[in-house]
Amino acid sequence: MAPSELLSLASLSLLLALVVQPHEAYGSTRGSFLSNDGSAAVNGICATSVTIHGYKCQEHEVKTKDGYILSMQRIPERRFEGNSNAGIKKQPILIQHGVLVDGMTWLLNSPQQNLPMILADNGFDVWIANTRGTRFCRKHVSLDSAQAEFWNWSWDELVSFDLPAVFDFVFNQTQQKIHYIGHSLGTLIGLASFSEGHQADTLKSAAFLSPIAYLSHMNTALGMVAAKAFVGEITTWFGVAEFNPKGQKASAFLKRLCNYPGVDCYDLLTAITGKNCCLNFSTVDLFIKNEPQSTATKNMVHLAQTVRDGVIAKYNYGRPDYNRMHYGEAKPPVYNISAIPRNLPIFISYGGQDALSDVKDVLLLLDSLKFHDEDKLMVQFIKDYAHADFIMGTNAKDIVYNQVLRFFKNKK
Repeated sequence: MAPSELLSLASLSLLLALVVQPHEAYGSTRGSFLSNDGSAAVNGICATSVTIHGYKCQEHEVKTKDGYILSMQRIPERRFEGNSNAGIKKQPILIQHGVLVDGMTWLLNSPQQNLPMILADNGFDVWIANTRGTRFCRKHVSLDSAQAEFWNWSWDELVSFDLPAVFDFVFNQTQQKIHYIGHSLGTLIGLASFSEGHQADTLKSAAFLSPIAYLSHMNTALGMVAAKAFVGEITTWFGVAEFNPKGQKASAFLKRLCNYPGVDCYDLLTAITGKNCCLNFSTVDLFIKNEPQSTATKNMVHLAQTVRDGVIAKYNYGRPDYNRMHYGEAKPPVYNISAIPRNLPIFISYGGQDALSDVKDVLLLLDSLKFHDEDKLMVQFIKDYAHADFIMGTNAKDIVYNQVLRFFKNKK
């Protein structure tokens, strides 16, 4: 492979591998793609990250209409609450992570600083979603995760199957409409799904943190190269249906990238996500021990198409006849974000240093919502925040989460 082709493909792959969270280096702390010790996979998120802090936690499984079995965690009450509030209905909140991570990323900070536990301590019934392909979601009614067909999906399927399944499950359990929180890719699948009316009867309001929708203005050198890359190469190069960042091919590939002139893997977090202001080393180290997670290579390609084309559209099969087979038209249908109900309460928080959710792209998203009811749209801009600050920032509680709490409590 020629150096120019290597750089284009490497930039594309690495950019998308990091689109939600850092997993390489932060300051003087170096990460790796080595497999974690597996304890979390054995014990589950409740046992490893929730009950040890004194919270009750329930593990649930949800089946999608296309046969995937998803893991969910429920934190139903405050820490050490006891039985004094037994029988009281609490407002459910569903929290959705992004690509190449799972629900544990919400729980890496201390109980006083991580969003799920803050919500639980404020009287909410908290549900944490995990998408297909992550460590706790590798089951299917008829497929094995070792089969290529298990990985034949992109974020279209997260929009059409995963999100509706978890919404329906939470609604059936609680019989209440649901507040939604998404970060990064979790915002994209939420926006796309809500625009198609999938959760019209079960959604109460939505909060989008560091929203990923339009991606054409990413302000990193890697992002600019990725936007011009020929996305079909990634499938050919990896030759596998599962994109596993801890796998041998991906690890070797990224090591080659780090040796390429002009690529700085020492401060890769800043190079990809922007200059995060407020992370601490212990949280980043914990992240490295638990992430990243697998996703479908097809999902990575779909994300790359979103970068390249500058539109929010369904997966492009690369040929008009293939697209017609799937959609009945030569080009993939576009998700019409302006079709989101205008009276849906929406909270959007974005950062001035975010290299992935660039300010210009967020403004495009806001333009798509320009006819939204004014009193239903709340927007927060944080000048010093970059992509990872929203989920791991040491001051995110004071700056972001308290605003989210205030937003939800006003929607009771």
